[in-house]
Amino acid sequence: MDLYGKMAATQDSKQKESSDQNFDYMFKLLIIGNSSVGKTSFLFRYADDTFTSAFVSTVGIDFKVKTVYKNDKRIKLQIWDTAGQERYRTITTAYYRGAMGFILMYDITNEESFAAVQDWATQIKTYSWDNAQVILAANKCDMEDERIVSVDSGRLLADQLGFEFFETSAKDNINVSQTFERLVDIICDKMSDTLEGDAALATGIPSDTNAKLTDNPATPQPGDCSC
Repeated sequence: MDLYGKMAATQDSKQKESSDQNFDYMFKLLIIGNSSVGKTSFLFRYADDTFTSAFVSTVGIDFKVKTVYKNDKRIKLQIWDTAGQERYRTITTAYYRGAMGFILMYDITNEESFAAVQDWATQIKTYSWDNAQVILAANKCDMEDERIVSVDSGRLLADQLGFEFFETSAKDNINVSQTFERLVDIICDKMSDTLEGDAALATGIPSDTNAKLTDNPATPQPGDCSC
């Protein structure tokens, strides 16, 4: 089986695996950016709260599933980790379709990865749906002594592209959960706006902007028995 066949089989099997459990919503999210910016470490820190300094380049694409809760709704996050190398670009862009959110990542110690952000943003616009939400993540902010891209430069580019912006570190666990939580919140807000006026659908993701995203369902309160 060639690489394309393997990737298709992987997607089919993993999507089946992730669909076997109950959930109210599934959000497909992609982490994209140049190779070695820390996409895989970022995903593992969020999904498993683990980190390794050993660098292993992602081959093609892989993903993890994490379930979170908002306003008593179970949201299954299907988070795809994409290869940054050019030779995998045709494969990875095929996965943009249906993605509701993107974390576009660069490395603050690598000017080339920052310069490539515009190209990645163009790919999102070209291959994903119009309402896909994007957060620009400046990773490896723990490496301040090796910083090349300033915070202001990152924030300015994010503003120009219309993206929200976080400086992050998978190693020191800085703004990792916050980045994902904000992306999910933006998607929920967009869904609420889209479904407004449709009473049958609007009972889904509530538009309460104060609701917090959590890893665990809400603890039932006394008197909440549903029997």
